[in-house]
Amino acid sequence: MGREWKWEEAAAGAVAGVATVVALHPLDIVRTRFQADDGRNRFVHHYKSTANALLTIARTEGVKGLYAGLSPAVFGSSLAWGLYFLFYSNIKEMHQRRLGGELGPGHHLVASAEAGALVSAMTNPIFLVKTRLQLQPPNGSQQPYSGFMDAFHSIRKVEGWRGFYKGFGPSVLLVSHGALQFMAYEEGRKMAIAAHKRVDPSATENSLTSLDFAVLGATSKLFALFLTYPYQVIRTRSQQRPDSQGSLSYRGGWHAFTETLKYEGVRGLYKGMVPNLLRVAPSSSITFIVYESVKKILLR
Repeated sequence: MGREWKWEEAAAGAVAGVATVVALHPLDIVRTRFQADDGRNRFVHHYKSTANALLTIARTEGVKGLYAGLSPAVFGSSLAWGLYFLFYSNIKEMHQRRLGGELGPGHHLVASAEAGALVSAMTNPIFLVKTRLQLQPPNGSQQPYSGFMDAFHSIRKVEGWRGFYKGFGPSVLLVSHGALQFMAYEEGRKMAIAAHKRVDPSATENSLTSLDFAVLGATSKLFALFLTYPYQVIRTRSQQRPDSQGSLSYRGGWHAFTETLKYEGVRGLYKGMVPNLLRVAPSSSITFIVYESVKKILLR
């Protein structure tokens, strides 16, 4: 039974998640803060550009500021990627057995969406804490969280267990992001193997190189990003901490969406896109290179 569950997929995904977060966390900080900035909240960080944000954070908050929320990010990313690859590979295999053949784009889309929904339900609390830690202003209206556990206990005490699932609606919609990415990755993988076969008819999926995985990871991520980025902005805004009176900037995902369009227009739905582009292309390349490499080692 354990073998059927392909635990190598989970281990490879977890290692890939950690590697990606550690390498590119500062850009994730900048992306999150840009997404939260609606221009109306004085307790939210304001920056002119990606470079300005990085320099300002380093100058005012130190290196620690560039790695705010690192603990939940590492924990959440390793858990999320580990579970995602585990669920995805097993769901995909289940569909293959049921259909008795190779899966098409639609099947990959469904399998990755199913895996994504399961992972979102399990990891939303962790990523909510990460977002809160990343958004803490230096001169906020209330006592800042001192770390992961302090944030966790404070949220539970002030907002209850439901507080951990703020932004869950947009997170569920973001399942489409992973679904689109993995569909593109799987189809690109088929094309890459076919290209290798034209050069060497005996080529298999083991013929794919780190460069292949880097290109596939980056292009599939960018494809999904452009289609689903507004969901990320809405989720970030929905997960902001209430002020000292307990008031929320946004009552939920739909309120965040309508208020963003009202005050900022469509451009507001793409806040933080530049630092996100700088982060996601290399991060997705790193994720898939590490994942495929670790999986090969474990399956030897």
